[in-house]
Amino acid sequence: MLLFFILGLLVHFVFFASIFDIYFTSPLVHGMTPQFTSLPPPARRLVLFVADGLRADSLYELDENGDSRAPFIRNIIMHEGSWGISHTRVPTESRPGHVALIAGFYEDVSAVAKGWKENPVEFDSLLNESKYTWGWGSPDILSMFAKDVSGDHVFIHTYDADDEDFGAHDVTKLDTWVFDNVKEFFRAARNNQSLFSKLNEEKIVFFLHLLGIDTNGHAHRPSSREYKDNIKIVDAGIKEMVSMFKHFYGNDGKTAFVFTADHGMTDWGVHGAGHPSETLTPFVTWGAGIKYPQNVSTQQFEDAFLKEWKLENWKRQDINQADIAPLMASLIGVPFPLNSVGILPLDYLNNTDLFKAESIFTNAIQILEQFKVKMTQKKEVTLSFLFTPFKFQVIQDLVASLLSCPPSHFVGYLLVSTLGIEVLVLSFFYRYMLTAGLIAFAGWPFITQLWTRAKRTSLNWIFFSLLLAVFPLMPVVGRKPDISLVMTAGLLVLLLSLFVVASLTKRKDSFVNEELPLHLLQMLSMVLSMYVVYSTDNSLLKKQGLPLINQIISWIILASSFVLPLLSPPILFERLFSILLSLMSTYILLSRGYEALFPLVLSCLMFAWIHMEQETLQQSGVSCKQKVNSIQFIYNTDLTQLRQLCLDDIRRAFFLVFFLVTAFFGTGNIASVNSFDVTSVYCFLTVFSPFIMGALMMWKILIPFVLVMCAFEAVQLTTQLSSKGLFLMVLVISDIMALHFFFLVRDYGSWLDIGTSISHYVIVMSMTMVLVFLNGLAQLLTTKKLTLCGKPKSHLI
Repeated sequence: MLLFFILGLLVHFVFFASIFDIYFTSPLVHGMTPQFTSLPPPARRLVLFVADGLRADSLYELDENGDSRAPFIRNIIMHEGSWGISHTRVPTESRPGHVALIAGFYEDVSAVAKGWKENPVEFDSLLNESKYTWGWGSPDILSMFAKDVSGDHVFIHTYDADDEDFGAHDVTKLDTWVFDNVKEFFRAARNNQSLFSKLNEEKIVFFLHLLGIDTNGHAHRPSSREYKDNIKIVDAGIKEMVSMFKHFYGNDGKTAFVFTADHGMTDWGVHGAGHPSETLTPFVTWGAGIKYPQNVSTQQFEDAFLKEWKLENWKRQDINQADIAPLMASLIGVPFPLNSVGILPLDYLNNTDLFKAESIFTNAIQILEQFKVKMTQKKEVTLSFLFTPFKFQVIQDLVASLLSCPPSHFVGYLLVSTLGIEVLVLSFFYRYMLTAGLIAFAGWPFITQLWTRAKRTSLNWIFFSLLLAVFPLMPVVGRKPDISLVMTAGLLVLLLSLFVVASLTKRKDSFVNEELPLHLLQMLSMVLSMYVVYSTDNSLLKKQGLPLINQIISWIILASSFVLPLLSPPILFERLFSILLSLMSTYILLSRGYEALFPLVLSCLMFAWIHMEQETLQQSGVSCKQKVNSIQFIYNTDLTQLRQLCLDDIRRAFFLVFFLVTAFFGTGNIASVNSFDVTSVYCFLTVFSPFIMGALMMWKILIPFVLVMCAFEAVQLTTQLSSKGLFLMVLVISDIMALHFFFLVRDYGSWLDIGTSISHYVIVMSMTMVLVFLNGLAQLLTTKKLTLCGKPKSHLI
């Protein structure tokens, strides 16, 4: 039996890994020949300004007084250059955005699992093709374009990573640091003959990465005064930089300027998905080789932006983000980046028709070279008889064979297959299906004898099922933080704790001396969590940063949450309640709104479920010798006490799968990449640290899972259910769902579509493997007993 179990896990792991080998190996190829036009370029040098996290509307719109927040950029639009909207792709994050801008391709899907590595895959870029490049800004961005470049010609200047603090008093210093260092650099160049000579070469790039707007947007939201004032600071800084460049080069007219952003930001201060506020970024370019403003009476765009921005008379030319790289390469005459898929936007160029024709032809050859190399590589590793063009006559044969079946058989087969699968998978696409399922669960007692047999237990089940059904209907993204709801959740937990303490005091004589101190300690932990959340929020609103004492308390509470439950007695009800108190203390620290109430309501439903299952077992004639309140968790199960599987166990397995899916999608934390609010971890840290922040968010996601699995440990114990039988039934359910999602996996389209198709398949395929881990963690939390004062650790057997 154990051998088959291990073999089953191995097979599922192979299927799980197969989609990444089939769909998500890097599409980038190497070995192409550099392509560039032989005609002289219009510019000797390029200056690239990237305002990280800047929305298009925030730059172009007028303020409440009818004035521009960026008067210098607006003057460029009206008198010197060309402008439009740069359309980005998901994920709207800094690294993919800069890769598209500077390398000309949208970060390939194989980089999904590489996190914030500097270069998740090898690629060519504009900076690598330049004669020299100097860059200033964030170490997270600049370092990925300077690492492993051919030759010693990319020079970067960065501030310390610790300066990227979301809780800092003034993060505009990230931008003023860039401007100040560029000025100092050019002052020093006048006294350094070697540097001065390099600066007067052709085909050189200056890259100014400005992170302040993004940081202010995360900390204060894009509608805040801080975000808008930062735009003014950037505009003034760019004006000063342009004047300095012109003066240094004697107004030779050979400098091209590009101003854009890597991504935008939602109203609630996050980015990563495909909302227009994230994908619409500004693009303004002027100088050598760029068309002057064009006055027009009509525009080709039907949106209302032009009138809102009072720019309807200046020709707007939108651009795809990846097209910016070939445009910049064309301006200074360097080869198009080898991996670029961008198409040269000819309407921006102010040059001869011959130059435009040769440039676009060179661009086409460069893209064609990638196809040729890719086809050659595929042919070398594929059997010759399998390397054949796809025939469309295949689809026709399939349709013909289906239509040849008797209509009744065909329709019946289709309906049964569709209904059997879709009932299980619809909740992955429509969260309200969880609400429908929970409402259906609430009617469970009425279709059995439970309503007449255990009316009080049934009422609890109905009430908490309906209460939990509200959460999938709540908004996932775009909600504003509401600390009052977090405080409410904490107060409800404290009231519930007082009720439990009073009940245990009356029922157990030894409770006051042995167990009361632990409960009081856990209640104190909850009070401290509430204080930390409230005080941290006030401190950040006052721009005083994260208080050190709050940070220390938060980490102590997190660490203690793994230990305190193990000090409680392994009696079923008391251990489960101790687990809830400890995990809720941590969850409060990681919450910013209504999701703080979710684990409490979920746990109450789990307690009702435990009682309902015992009543169901007694109703079916199976003897239950103990009441729930007196049952103890045990580490080693007596196999002779286990019973054979029955039809009700299929329902229990389905309930487990359903509650796990509800724990995943019902909290409001899961919808897309940008539904994770970075402010959730501000009680622990505010300095940007993706791995620590990611780990904290992952634990927040896992806490409802742990609560469900601990409750199911109790269900298994009270119903004498075999865990092996459970895994068998869950395996069948998850495999049916996985087969459906396997055929929906996509490696094309937007990152949101690709990521959704991957996540659905990964979630279902991981269900069995993660269930093993969660079952082990739940067994540890429920059965392990620690004793203080040097007494040995022991298990109850």
